[in-house]
Amino acid sequence: MSADPVFVDTSVLLFSEDGARPAEREQVLAWLRDLWASRRGRVSVQVLNDFYLLATRQINPAMPQGDVRAEVRRYQHWQPWAADQATVESAWSLESRFGLPFADALVVASAKAQGCTRLLSLALPHEAVYDSVQVLNPLVSPP
Repeated sequence: MSADPVFVDTSVLLFSEDGARPAEREQVLAWLRDLWASRRGRVSVQVLNDFYLLATRQINPAMPQGDVRAEVRRYQHWQPWAADQATVESAWSLESRFGLPFADALVVASAKAQGCTRLLSLALPHEAVYDSVQVLNPLVSPP
């Protein structure tokens, strides 16, 4: 197991709250528990903002705002990256070179900015590599 930090995107955080598929949810939770125990988890302000919005408005049933706020506060311990101009420039480059939607490119750029070589995502293709960042699907790859 690598000691490098691992970036977690919004799709993974949302799935960790989804009770519809308990066996798969447990796989996601195993990753998150490992990242908490090893202090290797990383997120960005963008990921936490998207998580709050989607968890309170777009999933069914929606999570109570107070519960989502508590989760966001908990993930503050993962040193959320605030995108600066250099991160945006990196995202634009990723968007152009790999054809990524800008929001996904910004996630990858934020992972790179934090020195993450792995990105947990259910939205991006498993094992895709964007510069120095490899995508891992937590439902396919064990922690």
